[in-house]
Amino acid sequence: MIRAVSDSELQPPGYAWSVDAAGLQVRAGKHRAVDGLDLSLGTGVHGLLGPNGAGKTTLMRALSTVVKPDGGALRLLGTDVRRAGDLRQLRTRLGYLPQHFGFYPKFTVRDYVEYMAWLREMPKRSVPSATQRAIDRVGLTGRADSRLKSLSGGMLRRAGIAQAIVNDPAVLLLDEPTVGLDPEQRVEFRGLLRDLGADSCVVVSTHLVEDVVAACTDVVVMAAGSSVFQGVPSDLVRLGDHGGIGDSPAERGYSSLLQRHRGGA
Repeated sequence: MIRAVSDSELQPPGYAWSVDAAGLQVRAGKHRAVDGLDLSLGTGVHGLLGPNGAGKTTLMRALSTVVKPDGGALRLLGTDVRRAGDLRQLRTRLGYLPQHFGFYPKFTVRDYVEYMAWLREMPKRSVPSATQRAIDRVGLTGRADSRLKSLSGGMLRRAGIAQAIVNDPAVLLLDEPTVGLDPEQRVEFRGLLRDLGADSCVVVSTHLVEDVVAACTDVVVMAAGSSVFQGVPSDLVRLGDHGGIGDSPAERGYSSLLQRHRGGA
């Protein structure tokens, strides 16, 4: 693995990682999509990059406790995810936006976010204000009482982000969160990410390298189920100084990294 010193390594001894994986193995059906992954993440915004089939979505599903590891170790907020008795309490401290998420089309945005707050066992009296705050933060204030089936793809994605942040999660997992957002909305979303990462561990899986460079404190690149790079965005940019394909230094660095990995360098 190509590796540089990341912000996470500057934490003091004894620091409690929000996400701590060692030799993690996770299956997607019969295929082992995550294979021997080591990863430690703390407070901040962590970008997860990789080609299709790299294992990003399977990793996000494991971090959200939707699927269980079949090998290695995974602790979230100090809790071993294999201990089923602790998962209910752990899930109240997580926020998750899957790449493809389900919803009731007749729900309004407010209904949907309130329902997800209820599923996370938030105190009943705090739900209305938390719901409104989440809706405001994603720019859907004027559509709070619109039915989900009436929203555009970009607005629906923002509603999904709202439900993921309604409980102010300690670990926030966003799988392809900017799909359907226009350029202006993507810039606004980057600002929201930086705000969220000040107090939480935010993991963003995406194909958009520029979003990672602009908003993330560090970058993890996956290929074939394992991590092939971890470092700060500037490390990724520097890898593009001597080749690679792309329209920006970051994109060239990313493509150069994958080319070197495939070539066994």
